[in-house]
Amino acid sequence: MTTITAVDVHDVRFPTSLSADGSDAMNKDGDYSAAYVVLHTDDPSLSGFGFTFTIGRGNDLCVAAAIQRAQPLIGREVEAIVADLGGIYRELQSDSQLRWLGPDKGVIHLALAAVMNAVWDLAARVARKPLWRLLVDMTPEQLVDIADLRYLSDALTRDEALALLRDLEPTKQQRISELDRDGYPCYTTSAGWLGYSDEKLRRLCQEAVDQGYKHIKLKVGANRDDDYRRLSIAREVIGWDADLMIDANQVWDVPEAIEWVNTLAEFKPLWIEEPTSPDDVLGHAAVRKAVAPIGVASGEHGMNRVLFKQMFQAEALDFCQLDSARLGSVNEIVAVYLMAAKFGVPVCPHAGGVGLCELVQHLSIFDYVSVSGSLDGRVTEFVDHLHEHFVEPCIVTDGAYRLPGAPGYSAEMFGSTIDEFSFPNGSYWSAPSAAVAAEDAPSVAEAADAHSVGVA
Repeated sequence: MTTITAVDVHDVRFPTSLSADGSDAMNKDGDYSAAYVVLHTDDPSLSGFGFTFTIGRGNDLCVAAAIQRAQPLIGREVEAIVADLGGIYRELQSDSQLRWLGPDKGVIHLALAAVMNAVWDLAARVARKPLWRLLVDMTPEQLVDIADLRYLSDALTRDEALALLRDLEPTKQQRISELDRDGYPCYTTSAGWLGYSDEKLRRLCQEAVDQGYKHIKLKVGANRDDDYRRLSIAREVIGWDADLMIDANQVWDVPEAIEWVNTLAEFKPLWIEEPTSPDDVLGHAAVRKAVAPIGVASGEHGMNRVLFKQMFQAEALDFCQLDSARLGSVNEIVAVYLMAAKFGVPVCPHAGGVGLCELVQHLSIFDYVSVSGSLDGRVTEFVDHLHEHFVEPCIVTDGAYRLPGAPGYSAEMFGSTIDEFSFPNGSYWSAPSAAVAAEDAPSVAEAADAHSVGVA
């Protein structure tokens, strides 16, 4: 029997703030980062990899929390874990002392996502399947067993979930063949970061059109005149047949969101993303009503399935943007997909961060094949940053994700990346040019240099 022998958690940070990659009205200088988990086994050819995403300072808190979350896995048999993926999720998630720090939200929930993402990667590697294939090969009963449906029965019952999944069972292979031929449609945010110059915006919009993208997203919300000018440039380049989306990253109060979005309505945005606080269910509903036919999209900061339940019940969303590293991994994500299908809300996952594109490609494929059965209104985010650090990077051509074929969740980083960008002692951050940045972001986990727990 194969046993988990140790867990390493690395604080990995990339200096994206230097080029304004990822910049928006709320987050102007983020350094894309990951609390990166490696589950080691006594089989040298088998490990599991996962992470959660942050934008710099505080990533060390996620590292410390992930160490706590992962400890119960040490010494456990891999075969038993992957045979009961719902059970191991419930065990880790229900730790009462750690739940007190949440529950189901904040750093402690991000840490659960990182650890469970690694568990799911491990399970897919054991099965010798990419994660999407592992999920679509599950029966409806197996999927409902792994989904976290607690607190959801007033919106979705187990029987309703089973019925949704069973309806699509006979036609799954048809949709797999379609995706194998055409890929899963995606949109790009890479052209529209707020810190980019007008010249760079124009050039990147043109490059996106040339690369086949039919959906492009721009950041807005810092200055209304700037937004008007930048949207004018974007429409001039991409024309009116392509979809243009805008994203305020939570920067507005509800009345301000309504007024601001309506002043930009002439550019016909498909949606306004995160128009206000991500926790404000009724605020989202008010904005949605006031800015229609512009849609409202949100969810990258959706802390748990219960918040999404309320968003659906309040008819607050036109597009659900769940995050693969904020929700409690696949177990909670499947529950949100099932609710979205019942309420008829298309899911367009957030992927604006290091490694998120690698994860969400699997989730979107699974959704189309097993849950929604539709591509109407569905398009998944893509940002063209940092994929070179992953052993199995996502592949996008002609504005579509191609089906990943390697076993796992596509979450493994190169060892050389860990050596270079681990904070604060990696070769990049310990270099003299990065010394000031390192001094400005002290790590609470520095006392545990190895960031590792294990058995002898």
